Amino acid sequence: MTTDTAPPSMQESLLTVAGKKIFVAQTGDGPPVLLLHGGGPGASGVSNYSRNIAELAKQYRVVVPDLPGYGRSTKGVDGTDPFGYLADTVRGLLDRLGLDRAHFVGNSYGGACALRLALDTPERVDRMVLMGPGGIGTTRALPTPGLNSLLDYYRGEGPTRPKLEKFIRNHLVFNAADVPDEVIDARYRDSIDPETVADPPLRRPSGPDALRTLWRMDFTRDARLARLAVPTLVLWGAADRVNRPSGGRMLAERMPDCDLYLVANTGHWVQWERAELFNRLCADFLAGRR
Repeated sequence: MTTDTAPPSMQESLLTVAGKKIFVAQTGDGPPVLLLHGGGPGASGVSNYSRNIAELAKQYRVVVPDLPGYGRSTKGVDGTDPFGYLADTVRGLLDRLGLDRAHFVGNSYGGACALRLALDTPERVDRMVLMGPGGIGTTRALPTPGLNSLLDYYRGEGPTRPKLEKFIRNHLVFNAADVPDEVIDARYRDSIDPETVADPPLRRPSGPDALRTLWRMDFTRDARLARLAVPTLVLWGAADRVNRPSGGRMLAERMPDCDLYLVANTGHWVQWERAELFNRLCADFLAGRR
């Protein structure tokens, strides 16, 4: 497996977007591309894309935010419409950065954010790369064991390192031995931030509007998907245990301009497990080399 490459010198800032503080790291020159991280416990932008930033920055202006509820950004997410809340925040971030349009790369929760933003405002998105995005057929079958593990992390006895290690080694990646202990240690430290524990950013919908929230979070029930002309590349690990790989074919069949690449012997974390392949496919697709 590719070893982590330290990102190039990055400009860090804490920007105010709709009254929330959003942490952003930037590096590189060229067309802007936003990298949106996944929603697992302790996730953050730079850590999720540690094996990709330096390579993509050779051709692009790479913008890596911590999504609301994660990292150094303000905690709290609207649980009645989480994908919409994330998309609104990222759209506000584009405005704050003076960007009319950008490319988007999204993993899991970040992929759902990118897709919702494109459905709501397609004129703001040049091209998209989605890796195992959330919200694809989620109401048409029971949650996967990996998704259950993620959603239960802050429930019961609360967050613990063994729970996080089980999620990462058993569900997030194909080969558990490839994940260094220090990755789990760092994620665990971030996951037990008191503000995050008090208000987890990703949880099971509950209350009287739970069913409405679930339906709102399933993109395959959104008629706009069949009209979304944004050129899209979907990368999905064939051994993904969090979001079912069959979601990739759903997107390829419904979206009018969607390529699908199913990655063998790979789990939910394509950009980390298969970094060299991801970096090449991503850079080529965003440049229009399909």
